[in-house]
Amino acid sequence: MIRNILMATAAITMMAGAAQAEGELNIYNWGNYTSPDVVKKFEEKYKVKVTITDYDSNDTALAKVRAGGHGFDMVVPSGNFMPIWIKEGLLLEARPDQMENFKNVDPQWVNVEYDPGRHYSVPWQWGTVGVSVRTDKYKGDINTWGILFDTPAELKGKVNVVPEMTDVVDAALAYTGGKRCTTDKEALKKARDVLVAAKPNWVAMEYSTIEKMVKGDYLATSDWNGSALRQRLQNPDIKYGYPKEGFTFWMDNLSILKDAKNAENAKLFMNFVMDPENAAGLSAFARYANGIAGSDKFMPADMKDAPELNVPADAQPHGQFALACPPEAVEMYTKIWTDLMK
Repeated sequence: MIRNILMATAAITMMAGAAQAEGELNIYNWGNYTSPDVVKKFEEKYKVKVTITDYDSNDTALAKVRAGGHGFDMVVPSGNFMPIWIKEGLLLEARPDQMENFKNVDPQWVNVEYDPGRHYSVPWQWGTVGVSVRTDKYKGDINTWGILFDTPAELKGKVNVVPEMTDVVDAALAYTGGKRCTTDKEALKKARDVLVAAKPNWVAMEYSTIEKMVKGDYLATSDWNGSALRQRLQNPDIKYGYPKEGFTFWMDNLSILKDAKNAENAKLFMNFVMDPENAAGLSAFARYANGIAGSDKFMPADMKDAPELNVPADAQPHGQFALACPPEAVEMYTKIWTDLMK
């Protein structure tokens, strides 16, 4: 009799756990960045229906969530935007550092400046900002922001610039000898003038670069390294350059929104992507490194020695991790951006 009661109690507990995991999960993430296979695996394991909604910039995501009424449970801000999300109370202190799979986070990504100890976020993907170039059409140096800002004749009218404000202004500052997040008016004026003068040589400012670089609609673009790798796998003439004037390292971070309606399912997903095999699945799709130790053995072979993912030794000193700029710098960046968009 006692045994039957215990068995019944266990069954009820298991059913309650399964019921808790059932339902929905709404993720707001960068476009073309979430592995359908990893999502399907999660859905099947936890009986949760996942919906992915895309955004194209940190600014877009922040504005949408600030406005409210969005219905999202999770978001993936870049490190330089994380302090804004946290300060404004937009994220749930989900304490991923207390989750089972947190032990898999690579130590270098635990005590990050924007979320010390990881109380709000876990690593999603990380990479660099540089330039992709069709080397069958251009034979010059590709390791320079001059591709965008002093565009060679062969590339004029065929250059795209990915319109992520901070990335673009940082690149212009690097090219003109300034420092990122500066509030020096003269340095910012130089960057602004270079951008405005260069824009007539560009054909577009858009995020979707892979297909158009492969087809040759664009011959060069500012880009992220994983995107560049996806381009090269379709066209080996596409090479990725690390600008010698200075380039950016970044990390995107999976976080739960404070007003998430499916917070428990979001916590399940947060723990799920810290599993090395699942993290590798995210990387296999988006083609970026992921910040989870032990994922390497599950990664595609063509990523191991990919030049887009392995910064050359001579380029490494020119890289700088993107951190949040002070509000006065952001205000000045925004003024430059407004001028550029005219």
